[in-house]
Amino acid sequence: MIGFLKRRWYVVLILVAVIGFFLYRRNVSQAENVKKTSYTVRRETLRNTLSLSGAIDADEHATLQFQVGGRLSWVGVKEGDVIKKYQGIASLDQRDVQKKLQKTLNAYIVTRDTFDQSASDNKRWTDQPNNDLGDKMKRLIDQSQANLNNSVLDVELADLAKQYSYLYTPIEGVVTRVDAPYAGVNVGITTQYEVVNPKTIYFSASVDQTDIVQFKPGMTGELAFDSYPEDKLTGTVTYISFSPKQGETGTVYEMRMSFPVDNSMLRYRLGMTGDASFLLEEKNNVLAIPTSYVKSDTQGKYVFILQNAKQVKKYIKVGAELDGKYEILKGLQEGDTVYTGPTP
Repeated sequence: MIGFLKRRWYVVLILVAVIGFFLYRRNVSQAENVKKTSYTVRRETLRNTLSLSGAIDADEHATLQFQVGGRLSWVGVKEGDVIKKYQGIASLDQRDVQKKLQKTLNAYIVTRDTFDQSASDNKRWTDQPNNDLGDKMKRLIDQSQANLNNSVLDVELADLAKQYSYLYTPIEGVVTRVDAPYAGVNVGITTQYEVVNPKTIYFSASVDQTDIVQFKPGMTGELAFDSYPEDKLTGTVTYISFSPKQGETGTVYEMRMSFPVDNSMLRYRLGMTGDASFLLEEKNNVLAIPTSYVKSDTQGKYVFILQNAKQVKKYIKVGAELDGKYEILKGLQEGDTVYTGPTP
């Protein structure tokens, strides 16, 4: 036998190694099972955080279009141009509206002369002994006045048509859309030019109705944009909508956040997505255990502790539930061990 072992020593070595490995794995498995089914009570900082997704939008965002169609005679901008407030954008050919304006002015002159003549001819209608004659003279004056008023309105309408054939921007900003960039083409009322003021950008997020009640103007949160994940900005809630957003599957509200940044170089652009993180509540240096270890019955909440080598109930008093853990107010001490409970 001894000779056999000497000749087959490597077999013995392999058997010892295999047995040692299985013993080690069993011990590790037992330790892991104990770790999974027990938890040591300790003091922690509990936080209730909420993260919201959204995108950049702007307060000053103007969409410009002609009220009537026509032939473009001039386009003064292109996409990407930085323009000033009241700067011209584009103009229709004004020859037609200018001639119509001149025609209505001529008609006004004729109507004015007619009115003056009628007023002169009938100015003493109150002195007529015949009431019928006096009434007729008064009606002539009233008709002349109405014709004159209509003529004035025609002139004003023609002048408005001339003004509407010229587009200008009511805000400063960047030109983001130019549907018709070249003069000489015919355009309709759907042709659009857009201007966005990059100085008025904000972060817009959609908030579910169950969460919106936790927010109010003035609250601050951390902003991180997908385009610049290394930048951490502090945003301030400036607006919470009263009515829910349209087109959403659930009841959600818009929340806007301002964030201080110099955007003169257009680093932050319309539509960039990101997340806003809020710390809604924080408990420092409190006893806590995961909620999975806390059970409840008609007498209250309890945990399992080890007593005389058996897991038994112990009733406790809990406080806030934050970050998947309960704050322990009474019933446990730091260093105590709780268990998930005896196996049925």
